[in-house]
Amino acid sequence: MENFVSQLPTKIIFGRGTEAGVGAEAARYSKKALLHFGGSSAEKSGLLARVRASLAAAGVEWVELGGVKPNPALSMVRRGIALARAENVGIVLAVGGGSVIDSAKAIAVGTLAGRDIWDFYSGAAPEPKEALPVGTVLTIPAAGSESSGGSVLTNEEGALKRALNADCIVPRFSILNPELAMTLPAGQIANGAADIMAHLFERYFTNVGHVDFSDRLIEATLRAVIAVAPRILADKTDYDAWAELMWAGCLAHNNLLDRGRIGDWASHMIEHELSGIYDVAHGAGLAVIFPAWMKYTLSHDTARFAQLAVRVWGVEPGYFDQEAVAREGIARLEAFWKGLGLQVRLSGLGFGLDRAAEMARKCTEGDAFTTGQFVKLTSADIERIYRLAE
Repeated sequence: MENFVSQLPTKIIFGRGTEAGVGAEAARYSKKALLHFGGSSAEKSGLLARVRASLAAAGVEWVELGGVKPNPALSMVRRGIALARAENVGIVLAVGGGSVIDSAKAIAVGTLAGRDIWDFYSGAAPEPKEALPVGTVLTIPAAGSESSGGSVLTNEEGALKRALNADCIVPRFSILNPELAMTLPAGQIANGAADIMAHLFERYFTNVGHVDFSDRLIEATLRAVIAVAPRILADKTDYDAWAELMWAGCLAHNNLLDRGRIGDWASHMIEHELSGIYDVAHGAGLAVIFPAWMKYTLSHDTARFAQLAVRVWGVEPGYFDQEAVAREGIARLEAFWKGLGLQVRLSGLGFGLDRAAEMARKCTEGDAFTTGQFVKLTSADIERIYRLAE
């Protein structure tokens, strides 16, 4: 196990009706907020009305910027930065899922920065050390952005999707009411489950030894998602199943489960190129990329893949050799995702391989870098993974 420092600063306010307290939480940081949200669903459901009422009751003024779309755009963030500066807001309040929260984090950094926000995502600037406080009201269990220091942004010019990781953008508080997710369409539910599972897989595949405790925490979280996602698709009003999924999604990406280990993250980077060009939902892209990555890297540590197959998917270890056990685990993952209504091939998403070489080069900036930690992948490796995913 590696040395580590653990600090989980986000205040989680979990349960029914908890969005009613958002005004009081925001008021701890500022009396003026930027209220940031996505499309019309939060308005139609009455959630935004409740948030506005709570802010007003707490004496918090606000300005609004809606319209965030999946794979949040740099142009929207720049609009938010200009608005936040002009209105002198002191907190950015995100109401929505991972895209809205990631956009809010970028606005929070850019408002205080003396340079263009994209510099932090492109790597032209060092990690930022300050940002406006961020608070969230989560509506989609998936990205885990509600308690992480990560944010992903797409620059429409060049179709570049890049990530920022910084301590200063970890939300100060996040309100998690499972009831708020009950109106989600089936496709978003499935994509969210795949995203949560992918966050767990990225941490699971490590070269660090003697991490059995956190292995088992990750395995237990995977098993919980596998158990409740089909229940939710069968009955969207199942509060208890939603509660399990929302809490699992939060823990999957707040770094608790990767303490003492070094995760991989290649599949996320490979998928970012896919969704950056084709604007596919992140979870949908991960459901295609992750099985292909698993097949390609299987020989690196077959025992770890076999362990996952046995402990999570219930593959009997005695009936097959280790590689067969591992491959059966991958097959059961694909079958599970198909059962949720997800595609596990690029062709199922309607994409070919005409831009595979381009995406692979962008993922490693030509051949300047490799991607991943479990197995360090070159652009040639990544192109082969895209082809395995066809």
